[in-house]
Amino acid sequence: MPVFVLFDGVFVTSGDFTPARTEMESYIIFHVLTAVYFVFTGGHTTEILRLLSCLSESYSPRHYIFADSDKMSEAKIRSFEQKRAEKFSNSQFTLDRIPRSREVRQSWTSSVVTTLYSILYSFPLTYKLKPDLILCNGPGTCVPVCISALLLGLLGIKRAVIVYVESICRVETLSLSGKILYYFSDYFIVQWPALKEKYPKSVYLGRIV
Repeated sequence: MPVFVLFDGVFVTSGDFTPARTEMESYIIFHVLTAVYFVFTGGHTTEILRLLSCLSESYSPRHYIFADSDKMSEAKIRSFEQKRAEKFSNSQFTLDRIPRSREVRQSWTSSVVTTLYSILYSFPLTYKLKPDLILCNGPGTCVPVCISALLLGLLGIKRAVIVYVESICRVETLSLSGKILYYFSDYFIVQWPALKEKYPKSVYLGRIV
């Protein structure tokens, strides 16, 4: 089961498995039966890596995608994969970079231009990997990749199931990425009951990271 991961700049930490995280894996396995594609960036990477740590080796190879301005993630992900290889001898992964869709405090006008550029850059990579499932959790970088995957589906090339996990930091309001992908994701998972009340389409599994 191939995995595609998008991220940039994080500090990787380890955490204990929780029932919710086990439930998360079961949710993916039983509701999405084939390959997996993970999308994340920035500080969200820590959360996604915690999810990755509780997933089986069926989610392999893993394809990590991160912003070209990211200076930290490659070393962090290699460290994570090195530890994972000690448990799974056949562990496989790849690394790729894409232009960041929006920088912190970037104007909305210029963000449209950079996001479009990021979509155009992401599309060939998404076409090459043809993920069955996309798992993302809030960064702006995930929007271009998800849109690229949606375009593949509209063109009849490959339909990817999008699973969006809102960050644990979002208690009462969604992130901008969440507000966009809420309407396009197949499964929208939140970690606080207040969000479930506001967004009925969402799935509340409790804390999963």
